[in-house]
Order: sequence, then structure tokens, then C-alpha cells
Amino acid sequence: MFSDRSVSTSSPTGPAQPTEPVPALPARSLRLLRAAGLISNFDRFCIAPMLLIIADRLGADLSKVALAAGGYYLAYGLMQPVWGLAGDRLGRIRVMRFSLAAGSLAAVLSALAPNAETLIVARAVSGACFAACIPASLSHIGDVVPAERRQRPLTDLMTAFALGTALGTVVAGVLAHYVSWRAVFLLPALLAGYLSHALRRLPEPARTPSGAGLLTPFRIVLTTRWMWYVMAVALLEGAVMLGFLTYLAPALEARGVPAAVAGAVSALYGVGAMASAQLVKKLVGRWSPAMLIAAGGAQAAAAYALATVSRSVPALGVAALLLGTGWSFLHTTVQSWATAVTPTARATGVAMFGVSLYGGSALAGSLTASAAAHHEYGAIFAAAAVLTIPLTFAAAVGRARWR
Repeated sequence: MFSDRSVSTSSPTGPAQPTEPVPALPARSLRLLRAAGLISNFDRFCIAPMLLIIADRLGADLSKVALAAGGYYLAYGLMQPVWGLAGDRLGRIRVMRFSLAAGSLAAVLSALAPNAETLIVARAVSGACFAACIPASLSHIGDVVPAERRQRPLTDLMTAFALGTALGTVVAGVLAHYVSWRAVFLLPALLAGYLSHALRRLPEPARTPSGAGLLTPFRIVLTTRWMWYVMAVALLEGAVMLGFLTYLAPALEARGVPAAVAGAVSALYGVGAMASAQLVKKLVGRWSPAMLIAAGGAQAAAAYALATVSRSVPALGVAALLLGTGWSFLHTTVQSWATAVTPTARATGVAMFGVSLYGGSALAGSLTASAAAHHEYGAIFAAAAVLTIPLTFAAAVGRARWR
């Protein structure tokens, strides 16, 4: 059913194509790409722990301030295919530098916002800008690193993304409480401005000019059957590995655990991802991709099973760690797969993968909102444990069949 990959490997009228991959990615280049992804995730996750404080300082209703977070996530998701298309047409590094510069200005505007309305607009613009960093960095690695060596630098990237998520949750809460919520937005503003300048030294892979239509990358992606399969896997993965993950802290707070402690427990997810990254890099090439996926799925299933049985601080701490390690095994393998399916429209393919991933997360949140409102977290985590089974099966079998 999925044997035809001719669309994804060659297209005489396709978009500009990168040259053959070089043997390795320079260490400095990888550090800059990791920093860009870290800042993107920091900026995306930093507002959640500050909503109550911002509402109090601005004298606004919490429901209105919450729109700043919702608008950010919406803009972040909607801009994924836009930045992907721009990356395929204009180049990954050029797009990343522009988006970081614009994101820096939007973050400054967020820090200076005099009222909730201005903050909502500023955060939406920030989300639209920082949305480019992750697909562009992933696509750049796909351009310059051979497929058989690609998962190692991708694992490094995912580690940086996880660190950005953890720091965004922990640092934001501390700075907002002891200094000012405005200082939190200045951090990504300053770092993004610096990176926009520093990334000029990264070489853009040579690209062959093409007279193809503007939307040709989308045609390539959407007519590749294996890309649809990978996007379906990403939709389910987003629900299991991201959507249900957000309930760890609320499940603790529902039991009377302070918000600071609940946030710290959730941040163990990032610790797990970072701690397992080196192991995953060593196993790449020794274990098949299907084995890595199966190991990650088993860890995620164990995490949600534990959370189903107990919502104590130790139990959910272990669950967060297991979800982090499971993410390193499962997601980096699937993400590496996504970079290879449509090489002539790589950035667009990675972006559509991201749309599916975040769409799955949003879908899980909407379907479980009622249960969460009634604090039925045991049922939510049980559903996550069950869904891990088809996710792992579909990802492992599909990756084993794809050649």
C-alpha cells in the first residue's frame, strides 16, 4: 500500500533541492540550532506559570489573560506550514534568522505590555515568529546529515527542546514571583536577538533554482502516502505524549500540592529526556528504529499506568521521568523518519508533521476537558495508557516497513 515513494524522492518541477548531505554537522552549528529550539520552547511554555501573577499585576480577569497563552499556541500551530513552505523556498537559516529577529521584538513588546489587550497581541505575534525555529532546525539537519546518522543530532535537538520546556516552567515561576513577570519575556528577547546575529555563520546548503509553483512543496507532501501515515502517527503521538502530559501538575494540585511543587514534578519530564538522550544516541545503529519506538512506547505506557494507580508526588515524579525517557526513544525516532519521507520538500513535511503533533495534543485536551474539570485524572491517565498501545504498534510497524 505504501511502497510508492517516487513523489518524495524526485520531482522535476519540485522546489529547490539541497545538495548531498555532508559527513557531519559541525559542533558549533549544532549548538546554535539547539539554542534556537531551546529559546522557542522556553518562550512557548513560560507564560502558563505566570497567568495568575500577570492577571493580578495588570488588574485583568484571568480569563482574559489566558487568551495570551491560547493565542500564542494557536499562532504557533497555524504558522508551522507557512514557515515550512518558506524554508523550502528561501532556505532554513535565512528563515530562522528572520523569525528570531522578529520574535525578539515581539517578546520585548510582551515585556512592555501596559494592558492585557496589548499582551494578547504581542504573545500571538511571538508564537507566530518562534514557530519557525523547530521545523527549520530539524530540516537543516535533514539537509546536511546522512539519514543513517541523523537521529543522533536530532536527539541532541530534542534534548534542548525538553530543556527549554522545563526551564520555561521553572524559571518563569521563580522570576515572576521574586523579580517581575516582565523579566521572563526579556530573556528570550535578548537571546533570540543574539542568535539571529550568530546564525549568520551557519552555511545554507546550496540549492538548485527552480521555477516551480509556490505551493509545490505542499503538493509533494500531500501526495506522498507515507507522509500521510507519518502524520497520522504524529496525531496520535501528540495526544499521548503531549496532550495527556499536561495533566500531571493539575493532578497534583487537585490533591492540595502547592503549584511550585507540582511544576517542579512536571519539569522532571525534561530531566528524563535529557538523561536518556546519550543512551539513545549510543543505541542508534545498534537497535533498529522499530525497537527504539517499542522501548519508548513501553516506558510511556508504564508511566501512565503508574499515574492511573497513584497520583502521589513520588508516583507522578516517576511518571514524568518515564515520559521524558519515552519521548527520547519514541519521538526522536519518529521525528527522524519524518525528515526523510519527502526530502525534496523537507521543511514543509516537517512542518506538517508538527501541525499533526500539536493538533493531536489540542484534540486530547479538548476531549478530556470535562473529565479534568471533575478531577477524574485516573480515568484520563488510563485512557492515555491504552492509547499508547496503538501508537507504539503503528509507529513501529510503519517504520519497519518503510525503506
